[in-house]
Amino acid sequence: MTARIGVVTFPGSLDDRDTQRAIRLAGAEPVALWHKDKDLGQVDAVVLPGGFSYGDYLRAGAISRFSPVMESVIEQAKSGMPVLGICNGFQILTEAHLLPGAMLGNNHLHFICRDQKLRVENADTAWTVDYDAGQEIHIPLKNMDGRYVADERTLDELEAEGRVVFRYVDFNPNGSLRDIAGITNAAGNVVGLMPHPEHAVEPLIGSGRTDGLPFFTSILKKLVNV
Repeated sequence: MTARIGVVTFPGSLDDRDTQRAIRLAGAEPVALWHKDKDLGQVDAVVLPGGFSYGDYLRAGAISRFSPVMESVIEQAKSGMPVLGICNGFQILTEAHLLPGAMLGNNHLHFICRDQKLRVENADTAWTVDYDAGQEIHIPLKNMDGRYVADERTLDELEAEGRVVFRYVDFNPNGSLRDIAGITNAAGNVVGLMPHPEHAVEPLIGSGRTDGLPFFTSILKKLVNV
């Protein structure tokens, strides 16, 4: 039976189709989910894609957090369903309190778009089991509000519990505290990161690398094992 992975489209989502393509390349069935619908269509996992939902008004992800579909996503995530938030999706996950901390404007106050080097810090989450801890990868990055912040106690807890999943290497592109590029919840089923793995799944397009494909093969392996 083919795993079904939902991809939510919000007003202003830009990378939902790219994410669906990445899921298809990994061997799963992408399922388009609309932000106004509470029904998740019996999917096995959900991806909140990148973009500028609702134009990033108020704060990035602040309005999308209250979309009807998020009621179901929050409920299912707390019950163990794997959820991945990419860029704007990461921002939505923090606004929904599925992940701690917050995303603020880049410290240099400019939009940034570059191929970013990351280090995999946690290869035990539902979305990273096809990586090795300590592995360095290159993933495209594009954001305006990508600076991850949290209070010192939260940062210390993330570090102590191994919940920092990715860290920026060589260059911190947005001023994120402790070079954090991605984190997970305590259960390891919810992961958020700023770079875009869906843009690094084929050698002929995007970055020309396939470093992002293991995100989507990881979740297939996790779902099969479950």
